[in-house]
Amino acid sequence: MSANDWTADASGTGQYAQVNGINLYYETHGAGRPLILLHGGLGSGEMFGPVLPALAEHHQVITPDLQGHGRTADIDRPIDIRLMADDIAALIEHLGLERPDLVGYSLGGGVALLTAARYPAMVSGLVVASAHIRSDAIYPEMRAQQGQVSAAAADFMKDTPMYQLYQRVAPRPEDFPRLLDKMGESMAKDFDFTKEVRGLQMPTLIVAADADMAPPSHYVEVFRLLDGGLRDGGWMGEGRPKGGHALAILPGLTHYNVFSSPLFAAVTLAFLDQAQS
Repeated sequence: MSANDWTADASGTGQYAQVNGINLYYETHGAGRPLILLHGGLGSGEMFGPVLPALAEHHQVITPDLQGHGRTADIDRPIDIRLMADDIAALIEHLGLERPDLVGYSLGGGVALLTAARYPAMVSGLVVASAHIRSDAIYPEMRAQQGQVSAAAADFMKDTPMYQLYQRVAPRPEDFPRLLDKMGESMAKDFDFTKEVRGLQMPTLIVAADADMAPPSHYVEVFRLLDGGLRDGGWMGEGRPKGGHALAILPGLTHYNVFSSPLFAAVTLAFLDQAQS
């Protein structure tokens, strides 16, 4: 994968919003019911370049760059999805959006989940992709790799799309080692968002690749917390999860390409359209 794979084909309008003491960059693509699309760790909204045109055909897609990522400069606070969820809620308020849909991948999936859990009245539908809800859910070798993320890894990442994107767009390209340190510290912390998932009040789609960072069984477990996978769905769908929740395990994909797959765009659009009907 090259850095060019993370460049959006759809031209968007880029602006900054001052929220929670952070100068948050965001782009707007397309028109229609608003959808906030949240990128993964060490990325930016440009990660979604391959799927943005499809999403923007049906929605006004807003792609923020989270704290310390992309065109949003870091500030003096930890990388914490709880704090970034507050940023997204503040952005929704700043833009005057009325209950947008939230779609997030990996780190952005965690931010979307926490935003929806903490600010349910602000969110219409939720799509959480490739985001595990417990720190012990991922494969042991992945936890070990995450534990090695630090500034010391910066030189080894110079050929990666993450590094190249950051150097191209970040306000302070020299901050990449600092971002690695803060991401490593964030990923080293234990977490469990079971309670937050159980309390979700809007239709929620859980998405994962069939070869994701956590086993498919974990995403099935998350679905069970949402009343899914507990009984037959019934001829008329009467046995489907209460609340309109759903699960999609996407075939032939991994954690590292699911966000740019046409399948991801297709299930997201189908779910959000059904949730509004």
